[in-house]
This record gives sequence, C-alpha cells and structure tokens, in this order.
Amino acid sequence: MLGEILTAAVTPFRADGSVDEEAFRRLCAHLVDTGSDGIVVAGTTGESPTLSDDERLALFAAAVETVGDRARVVAGTGTYSTAHSVHLTGQAHELGVDAFLVVTPYYSKPPVRGIVEHFRAIAAATDRPLVVYNIPQRVVVNLEPEALAELAEIPNVAAVKQATADPDQARRIVSDTDLVLYAGNDDLLLPFLELGAAGGILVYTHVVGRRVRELVDRFRAGDLEAARAVDEELRPVIDALAVTTNPIPVKAALAMLGHDVGGLRLPLVEASEEERTVIRDALERAGVLQGARV
Repeated sequence: MLGEILTAAVTPFRADGSVDEEAFRRLCAHLVDTGSDGIVVAGTTGESPTLSDDERLALFAAAVETVGDRARVVAGTGTYSTAHSVHLTGQAHELGVDAFLVVTPYYSKPPVRGIVEHFRAIAAATDRPLVVYNIPQRVVVNLEPEALAELAEIPNVAAVKQATADPDQARRIVSDTDLVLYAGNDDLLLPFLELGAAGGILVYTHVVGRRVRELVDRFRAGDLEAARAVDEELRPVIDALAVTTNPIPVKAALAMLGHDVGGLRLPLVEASEEERTVIRDALERAGVLQGARV
C-alpha cells in the first residue's frame, strides 16, 4: 500500500532550537536514496509533541516537495484531541501527503467506542489512507485485535503500525482484519514479515537503510536464511538505538555519521557519553562507522 520500508524521520533543529528545514530536506533525500519507500513525518521519532502546528505543516510540505515524486509521505497528525487531529489532517491533506499516521489518543484513556469515533472523525477529513499507530508502551491503551477490527470498518483506515511484540496479536491482525500490518519497532521487522506484514515503519533505516532493504528483498525472494543473517548482523544497531528513549540515540548516531540534525527539544536531552559509546561501537560493528570519535 505505502511500500515496504518507511522511515519515521527525525526532525532536525538548529542551534537556537528552531526547525532546520534544509537539513530535513537533505535527510529525506538520504532516506529515500538508501532504500526507504516512504517517510513518516512528525511521528514519535520526529518529536511531534514539541512541534507547533506551523512547524508540522512546514515539514509535511517540505517532504512532499523533496521526495514526493519518489516516495510516499505519511503525515503524523494524531493527537489526544480529536478536533486538533481533524484540523491537522485536513491541512496536511491540502499539502498533498499520501497518508496519515494517527496514534491511539493518549492520556485521557478513552474506551474503545471513543477511540473508534476519534478515528471516524479524522477519517472524514480525508479520502486518503489512515495508519493506526498502536503503541501501548507510550499511550497506555493497547488496541486489541477486536478493536482494530472495528477500526478496519472505517473505509480509509487501511493499516496499522503495530509497536507491540505480541505475535498472536500481529497474526490476528493479518487473519481477522483487512488492515495492512507494519512492524512498529525495528526488532519486529523480520518476525512480522514472517507473519504476513507488508513491512515496517522503522528508525534504524536512518543509519543502515541499505542493509534493511537487503533484508526485505532477500525475504521477498524466499531466502529466509539470508534475511535472518542480515537481521542478526543488525541486532547490535537495533539494541544500541534502544539504549535510551527514542529519538535520542538515532540523533546521536546520525551526528556520528556526519548528518547535521542538531539536538533535541526538552524534555528530551542529548545522549550521555556512556550511551554515545554504545551507539558508536554498534555502528562500527555494523561497518557503517570506522574509528569514530565521540
């Protein structure tokens, strides 16, 4: 639907904390050049809670202008406010994005019927696909397969980014709903492909995109052993990018690789020296960084 490999892009910031749109454009081009079929803008990795509406919309427009002819652009428009999410979705629709990532509404912990109505209202603002973002470790509420089946009845709710490791849940999404399944964590990509997923919405593709492309291509060619070998080689990178809260590690990794993406907005903080050492060592082991100084 949206491709096999989508990268949830970081948001680059200048030294004064403002969004660095030119760096973001360079990053989008890099991601597509190294194997991504699509870019997710203003998701968790993009520090969406700290972005203003104007900043989000400018990033959506920049992604469409920069890579929209080569890749899908998925706009992160979900918030815990239905009205706000509807507004962002409508504005992003006008900018020409291809789809929308809508997280389960957080903090207020609505019942399933409230979540369904939330998605129904957002879906009415566009005729393009919505990707449900199920990430219970951040929003507390887990969308069980029965709830996802209800959401699948909304015509343009088309896919789910499943960021929970339960294989039975993933299997039931594939077997019991019409939703396209995307792995929502890097470590879930290959296991979910084996269960019938279309691919993943990933973070490690910022730094090892070509290798992830190889993993997926080998899997699609039926060479599961080779795909598993690539997955095993990339495990140190996956682990290192989880050494602390995302996107702190991936921004540190990008800086080590020469990508100027700046720092983070509070309450997120820079990686510690110990964390940077773990990240550097993993990049060296993966062969993408040699002799880096932290």
